Amino acid sequence: MAFLTALVFWGIIALKVYKQVLVGAPIVDEVVDEFLRYLAAERNLSDRTVRSYASDLAQFKSFLERAEWTIDLVDHVFLRRYLAYLQTMRYSRRSIARKLSAIRNYFRYLQNFKGAEGNAADLLSSPKLPKSLPKVIREHTMEELICITDASVLGKRDRAILELLYASGIRVGELVGLDLTSIDWAGSRITVFGKGRKERITPVHALSLKTLSSYVRTSRRELLKSRGVEGISERALFLNRSGRRLTERGVRVIFRRYADRVGLERGISPHAIRHTFATHMLDHGADLRSVQELLGHVDLSTTQVYTHLSRGKMRDQYLRAHPRA
Repeated sequence: MAFLTALVFWGIIALKVYKQVLVGAPIVDEVVDEFLRYLAAERNLSDRTVRSYASDLAQFKSFLERAEWTIDLVDHVFLRRYLAYLQTMRYSRRSIARKLSAIRNYFRYLQNFKGAEGNAADLLSSPKLPKSLPKVIREHTMEELICITDASVLGKRDRAILELLYASGIRVGELVGLDLTSIDWAGSRITVFGKGRKERITPVHALSLKTLSSYVRTSRRELLKSRGVEGISERALFLNRSGRRLTERGVRVIFRRYADRVGLERGISPHAIRHTFATHMLDHGADLRSVQELLGHVDLSTTQVYTHLSRGKMRDQYLRAHPRA
């Protein structure tokens, strides 16, 4: 009995010491590492999101150190001070909202798993984000963008990329994550892993599959040879000049090359093809629920932004067609 009492006593002491260590420094790196692993393994957040959280917490830690502040002293007043600092640094509202979200989730992790008390970030509202419609490429321009690719090794690859992005509406990150085994040739569909590593099946039309097949049989083999190893096993569907998996940055460079040639403004990125896919689908009669499933949106409200773009076209058609308009 005495042994159990002593064990409980020293356990309480150890917990108090641990909490003092936890809150006695701006941010404990080991705990942050645990938190980031938790986001990846338990919350299934993407690598990009986890890296963003890591960067945001490192920035907050630096601010805490300069202020000679510790976690246990952080309240909503201090966080308002931090948000004001971010504004003076000319961060956008969207960036500030993400940074506050990182802090809020980190504090919540400390509450749930480390015995911390309170979450000052819960008392603050995220900055209101400006509502802006996504940029969409016109149908004839999208057609031109795909068709200006040539028959070279890289040209065939680039055409397959642009064709597949437009045919499926997948994200650039999902595209570069595709493997050869991701394609169901007989079923005319691909398997992609979206945000949170959620799997979804997306149909692909015959023309895109034909372009993709041509790339796999010719250009991909040539690109693989550039690695200088015969018979090397490479799962990636899309390869760069070195025969390795193409990156998101690589796709952006490819897109920009052709976008400049068809006169697209510099602010348009390859993600615009996803917006273009959704808008053109709605323009040609697809229902909102189907587009939601194709895009992999959890919430229908996320997809509804494209109805505003379609309404714009509807108004143009009305003005052209009505005899008294």
